[in-house]
Amino acid sequence: MQDVAVTPTLDYTSETYKDAYSRINAIVIEGEQEAKDNYLHLIQLLPDSKDELTSLSKMEARHKKGFQACGKNLSVTPDMEFAQEFFAELHQNFQDALAEEKVVTCLLIQSLIIECFAISAYNIYIPVADPFARKITEGVVKDEYTHLNYGEEWLKAHFDEVKDELEVANRQNLPIIWKMLNQVAADAKILGMEKDALVEDFMIAYGEALSNIGFSTRDIMRMSAYGLREV
Repeated sequence: MQDVAVTPTLDYTSETYKDAYSRINAIVIEGEQEAKDNYLHLIQLLPDSKDELTSLSKMEARHKKGFQACGKNLSVTPDMEFAQEFFAELHQNFQDALAEEKVVTCLLIQSLIIECFAISAYNIYIPVADPFARKITEGVVKDEYTHLNYGEEWLKAHFDEVKDELEVANRQNLPIIWKMLNQVAADAKILGMEKDALVEDFMIAYGEALSNIGFSTRDIMRMSAYGLREV
């Protein structure tokens, strides 16, 4: 008789689940807030893209409201203090790059790293989410591909002049993502999300984005490895 893998049914009402959810839900809410703010800040550096960046920012604000509704649906209060600390390092790096008018670094942080992080997390979460959150997240993830595409297209159009800065920004910021994944691994597992799957999905999404911009397979393998030993 063949063994059939059975996924244990998650109890969305258990205190253990809700405790982990309070941090994961806060992270996605804060992530959408960061994205909303980042796209508005980018208008300073890319005034010709004001309309598109404003539209992206408004989408992120809608996503935030959707994820706030997910928490309320489970009677969970998101731990926003934890989430703000979780994003603090990436947030600071974005602000530093913005102050130095490093548009390429800003785009790598927001349009590549944060968007790929979100896409991978949402894709892994959807199959194990409660029905209400699943519907919300499925809608959100479609939008995130649009946001990823904005950064890809801009960087692709300027690839030769931005390649070096992208590599430096990758070295500075990609290791932070691996630390973030480690930090959230235990809570994610309680929600039915395995860290190995999150890492794999992120690497695929990030590698595809780098490829679309113009990096070679060899470049992508080298760039994707930064900080991976910490995972």
